[in-house]
Amino acid sequence: MKKIFYSFLGWSLMMGAVWSLASCDDFFDPDTDDELNGEDYISSDTEMYTGFLGIMTKLQAIGDKEILLTDTRAELLEPSDDSSPEIIALYNYDNNLQGNTYADPSSYYEVIIACNDYLVKMGDYRNEPGVDDGIWQDLVSSAIRIKAWTYKTIAEIYGQGVWFDDPITKVTDITAANGFTKMDLPQLIDKCLELMDNGVYGVATNRTIDWIAWLDPSNVTNIANSAYRKWNWMVPPYEGIYAELCLWKGACMDKDFAGSTLNPASTAYYKKAADVLLSILTYYADCKYMTTPADPGSTVYWLPSAATPGKYGSNWNYAQPYQSEVVAALIYDYTKNQTNTLLKHFSNEYPNKYWLRPSQTGIDRFLDTDFSPGATNQEARYKCMFGTYNGQNYIAKFRPVGSSVRANAYQDDVHVYIYRATQYHMLLAEALNHLSRFTAMNGVFNTGVTKEIYVDGAPEWEGFSRNWTSDAEWGTRKYPSAGLRCCYGLAARPVKTTILELGERGTMKFNDLAILDETMLEFACEGKTYASMNRMAVRYNDLNIIADRVCPKYETTGKSGDIRSKILAGGNWVPYDLLLDDQQ
Repeated sequence: MKKIFYSFLGWSLMMGAVWSLASCDDFFDPDTDDELNGEDYISSDTEMYTGFLGIMTKLQAIGDKEILLTDTRAELLEPSDDSSPEIIALYNYDNNLQGNTYADPSSYYEVIIACNDYLVKMGDYRNEPGVDDGIWQDLVSSAIRIKAWTYKTIAEIYGQGVWFDDPITKVTDITAANGFTKMDLPQLIDKCLELMDNGVYGVATNRTIDWIAWLDPSNVTNIANSAYRKWNWMVPPYEGIYAELCLWKGACMDKDFAGSTLNPASTAYYKKAADVLLSILTYYADCKYMTTPADPGSTVYWLPSAATPGKYGSNWNYAQPYQSEVVAALIYDYTKNQTNTLLKHFSNEYPNKYWLRPSQTGIDRFLDTDFSPGATNQEARYKCMFGTYNGQNYIAKFRPVGSSVRANAYQDDVHVYIYRATQYHMLLAEALNHLSRFTAMNGVFNTGVTKEIYVDGAPEWEGFSRNWTSDAEWGTRKYPSAGLRCCYGLAARPVKTTILELGERGTMKFNDLAILDETMLEFACEGKTYASMNRMAVRYNDLNIIADRVCPKYETTGKSGDIRSKILAGGNWVPYDLLLDDQQ
């Protein structure tokens, strides 16, 4: 009998309470035993929502997994003296991680199982009388995106995966004996793109849910006053997923391309990535969500600007991350027993375990002016990244900033970002680089899209608008685009804007590595840097790209050469057998 649990963040399945909103906190019940059996079809619009929240429960459960799994193997972290054997095995790139709970992909597949089961039930429910078809499509679209994002995550961690669309009961059903087969990275990316392009039941994959309209309709036009505004962050967005998939597709196609110029086959995917990112970024730059365009502070993070450093520290306050930076996030609340384990791993205060810490090599990289021109310990990112307590360095990104930090050692409920607006700009820079739009790439990445370089209507600036610049349509913009680097007051990172020296492909690789190095600073310990390393390594068929950045932290223990050998032998992918009956 198939069963799927319908709860999110411990919300119980209380239909009447949902609609009456008599006590919305009744949803936050971590001890709920409510479940629906597989033969119990969705029978109301309320159950459409609550069934979807069951998927979100599974998604929340994997919120910290990629951070702990991949950043342990990436360039910054190392095990503490009290670390666990499983973490040490990850750190040492052990060849056999079977049974390692960090490496085990089962929780990702539980998300897939929940999505598949929900989509089947929704297909049956659509034919019932009185269905709100708009809501139905919004929820189906969101479930599809969660499935695509989860498979993308599996692909970038393991380099392979088991794709299935039919509903199954449990992860242990995923066996070769049951007819399941593994797909490699390019195949998984193709399946994800096919799903995003075609949807399910003909439903477009770019539809969104307005949770405020459902749970708090009186505040639809006053979102800031709604207790549910964070709920609109919960589902991975179309633009972020599609752009990343297109970048991965381009990388897979470029892997064996020996030419010194553009690969014409992959260029189309880089253009798709650039177009979809610019569609949302320019939407916010143009303030099209406003009745009367102005220069609102709410858009400053959609365009990294002079306002960015003053806001950066607030990003990591688990209680209230800076609103405009969040594109999608998994939310937690320790007062309702909704937690992850990030503080447990990174904090050295009781009752936490302090199993992972920043390596000195990693800390030094943040201050290395050769690696990051203009780097200083006063940079907002550095101050937000590292702390010292009782003589021990710790990752401070998951702790609130300020004097109250010591009082909150038990509040392990930092939000986990799926996408940030800054990440969209980093992905855009990568896409522009592979379209040979080097001036635009340098503007987004380094100097900002300024009125001095922006040319309205020019092919280089397709998809942008003058509203990125200080010379906006409605007058002088107070916070124009300042670029990913220069918004922090840092010197531009060297990139190539012509192909004269290195040729077209050589220029792109030089710029890609600059983008990757900046990713290591901007997204440290967010579960994003190692995936970016893997994508660059795939694109250029060069695993040294990973080894060159990861191995320095092992030099103090004499393991650098051994780790490099393991990475160059394919150890960049987490070695875990995904078909349970194939395990030897």
